[in-house]
Amino acid sequence: MTTELTLLLWSTGLYALYIGVQSTLYRIQHGVEFAATGRDDEPKPNLWNQRAEKALRNLQETYPVFLALAVVAALGRGDELSVWGSVIYLVARVVYLPLYVLGVKYIRSLFWTISLVGLIVMFVGVAF
Repeated sequence: MTTELTLLLWSTGLYALYIGVQSTLYRIQHGVEFAATGRDDEPKPNLWNQRAEKALRNLQETYPVFLALAVVAALGRGDELSVWGSVIYLVARVVYLPLYVLGVKYIRSLFWTISLVGLIVMFVGVAF
């Protein structure tokens, strides 16, 4: 298995982490009983829950790009750049989640940018 595919495999754990944080914060705010319902008349999420939801949506915006680039790299188009881009993306996204949930302003944006750079490096690695 290529390094990019290995990191893609591990990225599913990252995705699960984002969902786990969001769903845990949701249940802390609304309770397990309410979470098990159809969630009609859902109250506004608190600050922590809002941040976790936004972080998850943000991951969902970039994850398909990572997925596509990792698959293309694994099909034989990958090189050192695609490997390093994969690592950069994955590590930056791991760091991004707690920064977002905790409301750390500028450093959070820095790690979002670093994850974007990882995707760009991956793209250069598979495209050229």
